[in-house]
Amino acid sequence: MNRQLMNEERRWLKRFGRHSGTADIQLLCFHHAGGNAAMYRQWPKLLPSGIEVVAVQLPGRTDRFKERPYERIEPLLDDLVEVITPLLDRPFACYGISMGARVAWALSHTLRERAMPQPRRLFLAANAAPNTDDGVLEWEGREDGLEGYLRAMGGTPEEVLSQPDLMAALLPVLRADLTVLSDYRPEHRLPLTMPIHAFAGVEDFSAPPERMTGWQEETVGSFGLTRVPGGHFITGPAEPQVLTVITDAIG
Repeated sequence: MNRQLMNEERRWLKRFGRHSGTADIQLLCFHHAGGNAAMYRQWPKLLPSGIEVVAVQLPGRTDRFKERPYERIEPLLDDLVEVITPLLDRPFACYGISMGARVAWALSHTLRERAMPQPRRLFLAANAAPNTDDGVLEWEGREDGLEGYLRAMGGTPEEVLSQPDLMAALLPVLRADLTVLSDYRPEHRLPLTMPIHAFAGVEDFSAPPERMTGWQEETVGSFGLTRVPGGHFITGPAEPQVLTVITDAIG
């Protein structure tokens, strides 16, 4: 791999210290809207050595804060495919939460359309199935605006919410991410073939278990659903449950 490609990979793909290149399978992880790859920093320590965690870092945040975030999913998918192509000679699976779940799903369709290797499995959390889309975007039309939506979803530390400078930096990235989230509306596409496992917080008003079950229509493979404690974000006791399911499936 030449230096330019290596630098590009480092910007996009974070491995947080463990990268043997000999793991049995790679796990590509996609963060939520407004989030970043650091949410997966501890996963390499919590998963078996046979699973190599590769966390995707989108532009507009942390070490990529000077880069403009995507506002449409097509260019995101084009660039993402280019970045991960060198990884596709080894088995991989995908995990995505919230916006990241839609990106992982859309990426799988794109790889199939281009006759490229597809993930062995999809693990999708906290994003209602496509068949529940009704054109209504939860973050639009709120009297308290995008900041109110962010507060309602939970997961953002109060020390961030209470600092105007931090919020001023976060909200444009969140707005761009949410635009990406609402941008992919495939119609008349065949279901995928790999197994899909969904994770739903029992207190998640945005993607409760009953809205996650529709993901079974997106594959002709097997489907599973795990209900986890808490709301929209996989934290606390929910995270070990997710990691156990992933380990049992691919570890």
